[in-house]
Amino acid sequence: MSEQLPAVNYGTLNQQLAAMLANESDALANSANFVGLLFSEIPDHNWLGIYVLRSDELVLGPYQGRPACVRISLGRGVCGTAAEKRETLRVADVHDFADHIVCDAASKSEIVVPLIVGGQLLGVLDVDSPSASRFTETDQQGIEGLCNTFTAALEKSELRLPEFI
Repeated sequence: MSEQLPAVNYGTLNQQLAAMLANESDALANSANFVGLLFSEIPDHNWLGIYVLRSDELVLGPYQGRPACVRISLGRGVCGTAAEKRETLRVADVHDFADHIVCDAASKSEIVVPLIVGGQLLGVLDVDSPSASRFTETDQQGIEGLCNTFTAALEKSELRLPEFI
């Protein structure tokens, strides 16, 4: 990244998210608002969305950005690998990631956070950036915190496992 990005106040953003989700019990509505809030408040990205676990693959859910890959097998690409391992993957250069799936050629870095409720994987949050090395440890911790707030709200929603949206 050649220029300094505005700092994201993840604490304030997390408070906004919690307030937004507090009085809504529909998982789909909350998923769409979660994506919309993060898309509007986290700078320097070109795609942000949720992939939902359906059987043994991730299927495109609520997102903002250009049209995307619809289905990703577990263990494939950054999203499928993060889902399979159930751990956050922060990739500085997606072109160096073995088996990277190119949905948007403009993407250079990526962070993917598994969405887990009650020990069950529901899907992943995927954020792509056109800048190499876009996501820092601070971003990772902040985005993971936002995902924790989101999944806590899902636990209280009209969640129908295994398909939450």
